[in-house]
Amino acid sequence: MRILFMGTPAYAATILENLIQQHEVVGVYTRPDAVRGRGKKLVFSPVKQVAVQHNIPVFTPRNLRDAATQREIAALAPDVICVAAYGAILPKRVLDTPPHGCLNVHASLLPHWRGAAPIERAILAGDEQAGVCIMRMEEGLDTGDYGVVRTTDIGSKNATELTRELSDLGSQALLTTLAVLEDGGHIEWKKQDDFFATYAPKVEKHEFYLAPTDKAADAAKKVQASSAPHPARCVIASRQVTIIAAEREASRLNCDKMKLAKGRVMLFQKELYIGCADRPLKVIEVRPAGKHSMSGRDFAMGIQNVKSGLITWEAIDG
Repeated sequence: MRILFMGTPAYAATILENLIQQHEVVGVYTRPDAVRGRGKKLVFSPVKQVAVQHNIPVFTPRNLRDAATQREIAALAPDVICVAAYGAILPKRVLDTPPHGCLNVHASLLPHWRGAAPIERAILAGDEQAGVCIMRMEEGLDTGDYGVVRTTDIGSKNATELTRELSDLGSQALLTTLAVLEDGGHIEWKKQDDFFATYAPKVEKHEFYLAPTDKAADAAKKVQASSAPHPARCVIASRQVTIIAAEREASRLNCDKMKLAKGRVMLFQKELYIGCADRPLKVIEVRPAGKHSMSGRDFAMGIQNVKSGLITWEAIDG
């Protein structure tokens, strides 16, 4: 099939890479190059990087509402448009262009978590399962009928791990859908029940930053839902750190022995803890600003008097 692909982040890049192996991808639409780093250099999106490697034409319009852009899409004559985390709305004229419509590889179990950040929102909500749905796109926000579905348990997977797994599952689901469509087969498309819909707004700047006023379970979920673009950060012993892995201290006996006050830090039984609003949070892995990641214990060994329970931690200002 002639495929026009639209996507931007690493999640979409994996899907594109797998799509290229089995279909003719006639063009790729992705968000414009972004300015990154101290050098303010323009950086390709992960999807653009894959497309360039495979010599596929790349288009980076600001939006798809321009008539010239819509004519450009029609000229590519796609059989179907496949979308994965593109980051822009598809107008009706674009939706109506391909004979097989537009298929979205959406990383949630619809109608739950419609919107921009379904993986992070599922983790923050404490959902037991996540998944991916192949959805027929319409003008509403992730409101179209869905067909092939894949699921996985969330467990202790962080956002990066879960995103990687869902991109693989999404690739499988999309290729299955395309194979059925290409053979003229039937897919059972299910209408979403709006009554059960939940929404996944984009992650706001500093949303996963930690504060002593957080409950330990909430802080642990912030860390689990965090990633390089949206890190979980705080200040421990006057040092700014990114917390890569953490878990709520489950043992009431340990909590009673520590007697760790909110906003305090302690090395206890060779583990680093920070006091949250209700109980301690075990810091498993950290990355101090400007340094490589290390275990919480190794980081604590560099803090003078860390076993006293008098050292403080705090939220980052701003």
